[in-house]
Amino acid sequence: MQRIDLPERPDWRATAESLGFTFHSMYGEPYWDESAAYAFTLRQIEDDLEDPTAELHQMCLAVVDDAVRDEETLTKLAIPREHWDLVAESWKAGAPSLYGRFDLAYTGEGPAKLLEYNADTPTSLYESAYFQWLWLEDRVAAGVLPEGADQFNSIQEHLIDRLGEIWPDGGHVHFAACRGSEEDRQTVRYLEDCAEQAGITPHFVFMEDIGVDVLGRLADADANVIGALFKLYPWEMMLRDDAARDLAGAGCMIVEPPWKAVLSNKGLLALLWKRFRGHPNLLPAFFWGEANEDLSPSYVRKPLYSREGDNIAIVRPDHETVEADGAYGAEGWVAQEYAPLPVFRRADGSEVHTVLGSWIVGDAACGLAVREDAGPITRNLSRFLPHWIEPS
Repeated sequence: MQRIDLPERPDWRATAESLGFTFHSMYGEPYWDESAAYAFTLRQIEDDLEDPTAELHQMCLAVVDDAVRDEETLTKLAIPREHWDLVAESWKAGAPSLYGRFDLAYTGEGPAKLLEYNADTPTSLYESAYFQWLWLEDRVAAGVLPEGADQFNSIQEHLIDRLGEIWPDGGHVHFAACRGSEEDRQTVRYLEDCAEQAGITPHFVFMEDIGVDVLGRLADADANVIGALFKLYPWEMMLRDDAARDLAGAGCMIVEPPWKAVLSNKGLLALLWKRFRGHPNLLPAFFWGEANEDLSPSYVRKPLYSREGDNIAIVRPDHETVEADGAYGAEGWVAQEYAPLPVFRRADGSEVHTVLGSWIVGDAACGLAVREDAGPITRNLSRFLPHWIEPS
């Protein structure tokens, strides 16, 4: 695993804009960064990332099967009691899932360590699945990368196939995101395009415009009944909305399904360690305040519902605690052993901390996202860099 400085494509910004990748810069800072890229060997991809991701996915499903049958676990996860049946029944009914992203600490030598699972509303999807693949093709064609260079990336093909499996008869499916986030809107627009390729007719609706009709069904702003919905909106928020009481009787198939509320929760880390203690891809983790005999003096405190690194704190002996601000924590915490991210140096001499996002679609591990941050906690100002697999 190497970070290699490369020349940028002179027209990549215009290309990004023309393709709808309008969030290539965010908050006044670059987000997509192709001034460098990460090189992996095929062995690193297959043995250290792809296979462990598929195994972690199956381990997570086993945890859900345990959790939905145990009231103590659902309480620890801070899932509202009034929605326990909704979560459990969606699992028992086999409600299908579309995708997720495991964030891993990996130095180039295995085993990769699971930091968290973005199981419900993972973004960085379009740039992972599509735009970095265009980068690879362009760089090989220009001779910047060698002939035979590849990429761990079959995300788009798997998305199209999985959407077709979820809705084999096609039909109309609503796709939803909240107002005010260009990244979320463009991510959903990309999924709408994948859905069309799967024979589905997509309809976009803002989450704020979804209501309930007189028969208790979900409906959009034009009073169209929503019988099937993909929503880029987290369950921990959705289950606390006033309209959540109507979900059980709405007759709507929702993707991601309610059982993803178990997996999108940092409490998953403690549940995984309890069930699969000592697994090489796991770090010791415990619910805050519980016995933690496996935990080293260096650990990370994480709120159950943190996003974009908010309220995460790194605690190490003889070091100043690094803590990110935010609005999370009232719901509870977990402590996870500290696994430092690899540090690389940019061309300007500054250091970056690198985290790998390994994608799962359906049950298949199928792609990689590489992000960098100036600090050890990956935040909303992190940058996305492309990757390639060196030819054998």
